[in-house]
Amino acid sequence: MTRDIAVVAFAQTDHRRAVDGLSEVEMLMPVLHEVLARTGLKAADIGFTCSGSSDYLAGRAFSFTLALDGVGAWPPISESHVEMDGAWALYEAWTKLLTGDADTALVYAYGKSSPGSVRDVLTRQLDPYYMAPLWPDSVALAALQAQALIDAGHADEPALAAVAARSRADATANSHAQLRGSVPQGEYVVAPLRTGDCPPSSDGAAAVVLAAGERARELCARPAWIRGIDHRIEAHALGVRDLTDSPSARLAAEHAGAFERPVDTAELHAPFTAQEVVLRRALRLDDGVRVNPSGGALAADPVMAAGLVRVGEAAARIHRGASDRALAHATSGPCLQQNLVAVLEGDPR
Repeated sequence: MTRDIAVVAFAQTDHRRAVDGLSEVEMLMPVLHEVLARTGLKAADIGFTCSGSSDYLAGRAFSFTLALDGVGAWPPISESHVEMDGAWALYEAWTKLLTGDADTALVYAYGKSSPGSVRDVLTRQLDPYYMAPLWPDSVALAALQAQALIDAGHADEPALAAVAARSRADATANSHAQLRGSVPQGEYVVAPLRTGDCPPSSDGAAAVVLAAGERARELCARPAWIRGIDHRIEAHALGVRDLTDSPSARLAAEHAGAFERPVDTAELHAPFTAQEVVLRRALRLDDGVRVNPSGGALAADPVMAAGLVRVGEAAARIHRGASDRALAHATSGPCLQQNLVAVLEGDPR
């Protein structure tokens, strides 16, 4: 069964260093209310609900069940969860709508980084026998990738600083961003990465509504049609990968149809400046493509929601007519290990 499926609404929190006094549910509920209000739907009108979050980040098992209080799980709803960034929850919801079992889907994701050390938590993603016992944190691994990129002649430190400056300058127009405008590059965190090359630690949440066929046009004046979406994964062991390239991102983009026609916008989930350089090369993005007009993850990085935000930001540009064909990218794992690419299009104007 072939169905056209679109993102018809997007909402997100104001991403902040710490949202004190609010639980994940309390942080999430206003976003859920806002995204449903944009479509005029009520929770009972949603055919399928899927969420993305991390029990490691929350510090308790099955933490996602608490978030269902914000959705309203009674009467019983059709619901699922992925222990991944919300972009992968969107992929599951997309496949659900393709089956025809539902016409609408609510996808949401959230993460509170402030209670602990994200750098340490993300170490739990590593190979548990060889890498994780050494406790290399996420910044140290990103620094290895950045140094490999510099050694290969694909970038230098001023080029990385320029990525950070452009991203945070673009974020001045994004009221939800945590870092906006001129941000000093600062001291080295782990050479060659300075403070400005690294993402801020953010608390935040995001949600989108998907709809199929004519239902999408009923709910949104200009739906962002998902013309293709795919995700791929690379080897767990960093030593067998070329960290200066991202073949999984390129393969996902190819299968999503990103190379069939040019895109005008790309929202890349690149938490570190060097990762944007890698992704630009892998995804064949030239200077004519507007990259991360929202500021990207360098302006706000709510772990487990940042990838879904990239899809939402790309869709929102199509909704308001600022883009006609956009690429959205999400990543998970160390050094761009897992990559998802979606191609979104608006109806001809």
